[in-house]
Amino acid sequence: MENQVFIMDHPLIQHKLTLLRDKNTGSKEFRELVGEIAMLMCYEATRDLNLKEVEIETPVGIAKTKVISGRKLAFIPILRAGIGMVEGVTELVPAAKIGHIGLYRDPETLQPVEYYSKLPNDITERDVIVLDPMLATGGSAVDAISIIKKSKPKSVKFMCIIAAPEGMKALTEAHPDVPIYCAAMDDHLNEHGYIVPGLGDAGDRIFGTK
Repeated sequence: MENQVFIMDHPLIQHKLTLLRDKNTGSKEFRELVGEIAMLMCYEATRDLNLKEVEIETPVGIAKTKVISGRKLAFIPILRAGIGMVEGVTELVPAAKIGHIGLYRDPETLQPVEYYSKLPNDITERDVIVLDPMLATGGSAVDAISIIKKSKPKSVKFMCIIAAPEGMKALTEAHPDVPIYCAAMDDHLNEHGYIVPGLGDAGDRIFGTK
């Protein structure tokens, strides 16, 4: 199956992304922007949810209208930077369950190392959206999705804010069945594995650490 890659060029997302990239944007505003961008992206990533028709009574009469049909969502942020996207997406889908996968990048090999995994116990009934602001080498996303797939969710999507071509290639080759949603495709990775021009270390900027 061929990957579906969605680059979101909505003006509101692109405007907020410009502010997010700015090195002068402080942690408080950065956190808020990550949440706002995640919410706007989630709006698009849930466009294919199935609907069913119901009847409700309005103050004026009976209306045949639609509700989401039996689809349960789970958001799974990749720790730690993915946490920054959770508040935005749960604003839209408050009934979703939240899992967590902890991976860190070995500074020598740049390979991801798993240190934590806690997924919803009913994940087999859920459509999963994996969250991570940056798709750099792709190692963390590839590994996180591999871990999640072992639990047999109904479906998996991946949502990031900025991607590098190297990470996009790695993820599409490893998981060709996973749709990818991102707000920008940047130029390349530097020798330290950072996306260029990117926005620096998303985790450090979200949590105010160095």
